[in-house]
Amino acid sequence: MEIEWIIATNILVWVVLQLGAAWAFTRMPGDWFDRHWTSTNSTGVRIYEQIFRIKVWKDRLPDGATWFAGGVAKSKLGSVNNHAVSIKIRETWRGELCHWTVIGFLPLFVIWNPWWGVLINAFYVIVANLPCILVQKYNRVRLLHLASRLRRIANHGDPHAEHFSDP
Repeated sequence: MEIEWIIATNILVWVVLQLGAAWAFTRMPGDWFDRHWTSTNSTGVRIYEQIFRIKVWKDRLPDGATWFAGGVAKSKLGSVNNHAVSIKIRETWRGELCHWTVIGFLPLFVIWNPWWGVLINAFYVIVANLPCILVQKYNRVRLLHLASRLRRIANHGDPHAEHFSDP
């Protein structure tokens, strides 16, 4: 296969896989992604902010879920209540699994690529998806902190409840 055709095939297949996975994941029932999250390790937030400097670049990433009907935008929380926070936690899991699924298609590229082409594709799929995975994990940790605080407020009351901000 000529190099031009390999490159064109790679681009076409990645576009189809990325958009296809985003579309498919927005169609899956939300309860498939519901979990009983318990970890609210504050070290996690600091790692993402200090090591990955995630606050600097996270808002520059596209939100593929908003490109399809039924997708839930992940950039704004909206209401600050248990239900809204639970939905956002679920959606971070949905988004993360979608990106891991796309990475999982990498072995398919062995079929028509030379070894160095597979390496280039591996570099692409990691660079294109790992930042999105990191943002989903970072947002989930922050949302879990918020959910924990909302549970404490519901159980004990909190005079500073109105000071919540969007994660």
